Amino acid sequence: MYTLVVRGKPQGPYTLDQLKQMEIFPDTFVRKPGMDDYKEAHEIEELRALLGFVAPKHTPQYFASFDQRLMAWAIDYFIITLVYAVVVAIAVVFIEEKNVRIGIVAAGFTLVPFTKFLYNVIADSSKTQGTIGKKLMDIKVTDEHGARLTTGAALIRNLAKIISNIPLGLGYLYCFLNKKQQCLHDTIAGTLVIKDRLI
Repeated sequence: MYTLVVRGKPQGPYTLDQLKQMEIFPDTFVRKPGMDDYKEAHEIEELRALLGFVAPKHTPQYFASFDQRLMAWAIDYFIITLVYAVVVAIAVVFIEEKNVRIGIVAAGFTLVPFTKFLYNVIADSSKTQGTIGKKLMDIKVTDEHGARLTTGAALIRNLAKIISNIPLGLGYLYCFLNKKQQCLHDTIAGTLVIKDRLI
């Protein structure tokens, strides 16, 4: 049994035979028992077979916004910086030599960004498909078919962020010109950042 959203209101439930007689479009929202949320008709395998829809390459409703991505970045950077600050604090307590202390603090300017880069590569290609920040924001990184990234693809994506940062981070603003809200490094690596459906 399937429930449809027609003109903003749920209708049904209907059987598959009843759906055959109805005017249903690929982007009509449909829900059946066992589903946590509505999906577009072309996302459901049996409806694609019944109504002749093509499997979606990607789903626009899932694209993460710039502010969600920025917040995830800030959370990750805060966590990594906090961990490093704790390490530095412990080192300051046990190391008396001033030059060594200064060296440890200065190393953070290199170690923190490198640690975040390495963490992003590992997390983006992991089962969670994203870092702690992305997980907290309910977003994740996928390829253009919504599948999990390989380690190689995650590496290319994060290396391409160097290009997005030059000049003045304009590559990140590219998402405002892109229908799939991809930043420049996403287009280079062929990746998407998606979110849970909001309806």
